[in-house]
Amino acid sequence: MSSAMDGPATKASKADEAEGNRVAAPPPEDDGLPERETWIGKLDFILALVGFSVGLGNVWRFPYLCYKNGGGAFLIPYFIFLLGAGIPTFFLEIALGQFMSLGGLKAWNLCPLFAGIGMASMVIVSFLNMYYVMVMGWALHYFFASFTSELPWATCGNWWNTDRCIASDEEIKRDDNSTMNSTLLNVTMTTVAPNATNENATRIAASLEYWNNRVLQISGGLDEPGSMQWELILCLLLAWVIVYFCIFKGVKSTGRVVYFTALFPYVVLFILLIRGVTLQGADIGLEFYLKPNITRLGDPQVWMDAGTQVFFSYSIGLGSLIALGSYNKFNNNCHRDAIVFAFVNTGTSLLSGIVIFSVLGHMALQQGVSVGDVAESGPGLVFIVYPKAVTLMPLSPLWAILFFFMVLLLGLDSEFCGVEGFVTSCQDMYPHILRRGHNREIFIAVVCFVKFLIGLAFCTQGGMYVFQLFDNYSASGMTLLWVTFFQAICIGWFYGLGDRVGWNFGGTKFYWDIKSMIGFRPVLWIKICWMVVTPIMTMGIFIFSLVKYQRPTYNNTYVYPPWGEAIGWLMALASMLMIPAGFVYKILTTKGTFSERIHTLLTPIYTKRKGDNGDVGEDANAIAMVDGPKTDHNML
Repeated sequence: MSSAMDGPATKASKADEAEGNRVAAPPPEDDGLPERETWIGKLDFILALVGFSVGLGNVWRFPYLCYKNGGGAFLIPYFIFLLGAGIPTFFLEIALGQFMSLGGLKAWNLCPLFAGIGMASMVIVSFLNMYYVMVMGWALHYFFASFTSELPWATCGNWWNTDRCIASDEEIKRDDNSTMNSTLLNVTMTTVAPNATNENATRIAASLEYWNNRVLQISGGLDEPGSMQWELILCLLLAWVIVYFCIFKGVKSTGRVVYFTALFPYVVLFILLIRGVTLQGADIGLEFYLKPNITRLGDPQVWMDAGTQVFFSYSIGLGSLIALGSYNKFNNNCHRDAIVFAFVNTGTSLLSGIVIFSVLGHMALQQGVSVGDVAESGPGLVFIVYPKAVTLMPLSPLWAILFFFMVLLLGLDSEFCGVEGFVTSCQDMYPHILRRGHNREIFIAVVCFVKFLIGLAFCTQGGMYVFQLFDNYSASGMTLLWVTFFQAICIGWFYGLGDRVGWNFGGTKFYWDIKSMIGFRPVLWIKICWMVVTPIMTMGIFIFSLVKYQRPTYNNTYVYPPWGEAIGWLMALASMLMIPAGFVYKILTTKGTFSERIHTLLTPIYTKRKGDNGDVGEDANAIAMVDGPKTDHNML
């Protein structure tokens, strides 16, 4: 190993001298393989990050959690977790991908003992790709249904409506002899009058009946799958076709697509912002959203919600950030990219909150109820509350078309970047197969088709229950926290222990590796977070989530059966157990005594890079091995 990266004591000598050998070039051709692709434009990578990570979680989850947990006061724990875990881990992942020029699976050649992290991320992103695309399918359904003079969810009298339906333009009255409990969370509007039966008293919003009875045609539970719905199947198929054509040519096509899919939602968002804040009652919603309730900071649940939201919105622990970073040139300033993205991501969340709650304030004024009675998280906000909101606006079909087109694009770039991350990992595992001819395009087509077939389970009448099970367990906060904890521990303490010189290992070593790429050292806080702050935060939230665990429910009314809950835990454990299983597998399959095995597994396996003069820059940080070790161990 070169002494150029031995630590601060040598930073003015060989480390700086070695930077001359660092080049912004992909790995050289090997055995006739084409060069690994890189982003073409300077903004391609940042826009891909924005497209992948800025999505529906920013639009529906952040505003809901903000109002639920004390309004503006929620921003305090949010920014604490953002600075202590979110941004440092986000930077770690994109820097790791850029440094290794490998996807989320083989990038952990950096510390082979922790190869299970890559496998865990691959399982999580596979599950996520399977069910997240269904949101695009629903958005397509609403998008096509919006091309009409009168929105179908604005009126009653359709075949999917019941006699309890209440149209959007009907006035809901309350008097001294009645009480109204309006909520789109449980998705009913209830007017209880004296001597009235419960059946005759319940009124259901037309937007809710359209969602439940027309789009989902929802059954009574997970054990009642019902029939397939051909409209949703066609929408799901179209969504997968769009995803395929966004990525089938590699990052060259992806880099062009994200210029539209990542930027156009902001055009729609700003249009909706202007319209939202001019609605009557918008000030009521904004006050409800932003007014701080400091007393809520004493509730541990607020801190857990803040922590999990950071990981959701920054797409940490999925391996796709590593894959996107792997297409950077070696000397790309990923430090700058991380800062720019942090401002964009968090700014989008705050902006979405203003848009959503200005509209909710208008709805609350129209219905004569509190904003808290019409606000909701998840699909309920996007496919129940907002469709209801647009019916209250002039030219409602136009607003519906714009909104659901925005939802479609937000889901699209998150989905195809996630699929790209999965494909990149597979391509790095089998480069001699997938980087030849049209094999990559064929492989992507197979992946999309197989996941489409699995996604048919979401197109049944019981599909929403399956979707919710995937969302609660397969790519949940618990699994992401687990993966992120081990990522921080690996980079912070174990990286390079096998060939360390003095204190040059773990976070210190990777800290200097980053300097060799971008030419300067990141702020010291980043290294402190990798080594101490992030592991404490992630494991603390993980333990608390286990302590506060409750059986999964749908719509706060349907409780999942034990066998359904067991399936959910199997999906969660399918990824989480990959990490300890990886430890065991690597130790058992590596040659030598136990101490020799541990030494070998803590020795990095670097990727070869080619310099401007055609020589390998070994003095830079000894990245001199080509897709394989000089030792006797192999990747999982």
